Amino acid sequence: MTNTHSDALVFFGATGDLAYKKIFPSLQAMVKRGHLNVPVVGVAKAGWNLDQLRARAKDSLEKHGGLDPAAFEKLISLLRYVDGDYQDPATFAALRRELKDANRPAHYLAIPPVLFETVVEHLSVSNCGRGARVIVEKPFGHDLASAQELNKVLLGTFDEADIFRIDHYLGKRAVNNVVAFRFANTFVESFWNRNHIESVEITMAEDFGVQGRGGFYDQTGTIRDVVQNHLFQVLSNLAMEPPVRSDSESIRDEKAKVLRAIPPIEEQNLIRGQFRGYRDENGVAKDSQTETFAVVKLEINSWRWKGVPFYIRAGKCLPTTCTEIVAKFHKPPTLIPDSQLVENHVRLRLSPEITIAMGMMTLAPNAEGLVLQNTEMMATHSPRADEMDAYERVLGAAMEGDSTLFAREDYVEEAWRIVEPVLKKNTPVHQYAPGTWGPNEVDRVVPNGGWSNPGEKKALAFASEAA
Repeated sequence: MTNTHSDALVFFGATGDLAYKKIFPSLQAMVKRGHLNVPVVGVAKAGWNLDQLRARAKDSLEKHGGLDPAAFEKLISLLRYVDGDYQDPATFAALRRELKDANRPAHYLAIPPVLFETVVEHLSVSNCGRGARVIVEKPFGHDLASAQELNKVLLGTFDEADIFRIDHYLGKRAVNNVVAFRFANTFVESFWNRNHIESVEITMAEDFGVQGRGGFYDQTGTIRDVVQNHLFQVLSNLAMEPPVRSDSESIRDEKAKVLRAIPPIEEQNLIRGQFRGYRDENGVAKDSQTETFAVVKLEINSWRWKGVPFYIRAGKCLPTTCTEIVAKFHKPPTLIPDSQLVENHVRLRLSPEITIAMGMMTLAPNAEGLVLQNTEMMATHSPRADEMDAYERVLGAAMEGDSTLFAREDYVEEAWRIVEPVLKKNTPVHQYAPGTWGPNEVDRVVPNGGWSNPGEKKALAFASEAA
């Protein structure tokens, strides 16, 4: 399909939680910017009518983003509704009638993955899938075999170019800022390699628990929930080679190459943890071995990165909520005693604010002789209220036919190849106290010089500036 704009948006799961919290606010924002002016057809099995869906949309906007009267009136004028069972051909016949003369619809499956195959097959049989795009939510399978089966189902009706696998992390401006930092600044290329960088850390910390999603989370865990998708995408942006062109396939080629260069995770390079109290959550098994915290150490066997360890750390009930990257440099070959030196670093904070910081050694103020301190030079940007939300960005891109922000089939399967062997080994899960940086066993997989904990580094930076 050419990159023509979709002439209708169908979203399955219109009465669900994702639609309530994310989709309706994103649709209103798209209308407000003039990016959405086609029919929007909600599909669900709720026994509702169109007026009830409009009321749900209004309540969603009042709770999650703010109601803009003019944009909302436009949105509800575009809104349509089909109520019915996803296994009933009559539901899709009604959808075909509601689409009228639209021949390039985008079908957004905001539904559990177990329903993907059923919906895709009915889209094909009903001709709703002809000339269409399909947008699917993560997780893209539960392991390599299920990911391959899902891809087989999708490719049975749609071309790869018309399949958009949403990882909303790729819609975040800060994640794409990593690419801008690397490829829009000449000086970065001079040190962004194994000759200068000793190690790279990626931390995604959350100071809250599973927030009532125990049933889902207990079947998923941290590695499946955020590591092999969100954080591998961040890793790919950090480690890929400069694309030869700016089109989506050139960019996605380079990201897939990064994953191909990563061997499967070895048992000794994984630590799994579970916060105390997790097993008391609703929907969680009393003997659950699901991790709420994980640390993995990866190697990228490429010319640029061979020998540089990449550490990924993610978890719930940690001391703060923050996503941050720290690249540490080799210490300089200097006459200054090594004990006085802290590794220089580049720190990229992706949330809650966007920060680029350079860590360096400087003379300590009011000290005699060569007394050093670790100081940061920092630039920070706090997101503005009118900035695009991640879902707004990815939905708009999918309707435009731009695949840059979406995971390709080969990328998804490579990600599962890396994590699946160790997931099958039932490695131990260690308990940790809420509000700490994971279990004590994490010290077995730790960067040289220790972890760079978000918050602690910021305090140091402010103390240095104040001094």
